Amino acid sequence: MELAKIETFAKIQSADVSAADMLVPRCLAAAAEGDTDAYYDLGVAYSTGSHGVNCDLIEAHKWFNLAAAHGHEAASWCRADVSDEMTARDIAEAQRRAREWLRQGVRKAA
Repeated sequence: MELAKIETFAKIQSADVSAADMLVPRCLAAAAEGDTDAYYDLGVAYSTGSHGVNCDLIEAHKWFNLAAAHGHEAASWCRADVSDEMTARDIAEAQRRAREWLRQGVRKAA
């Protein structure tokens, strides 16, 4: 699957701009609660540059990685697709960001 097909794979439907602009903040709040689908939706948004965010494969990989680690099967496929477009350094940075996200969650819970 090509990176350009992730949006189709994720079955994103057109939405009005105001609702699209709210997707990322809603998903970030849900992700803070450990919502696996929110991790995946953030990965889709960053990989496609949709819903008010620029395309950022490092962020996309981070979110797909978190979703895949929590059992989201489609996220593992999408993570592999974005990895094909990234350097080893980019992937290492994405993994570092995912670990940092998890560490911050542990600190918030304590």
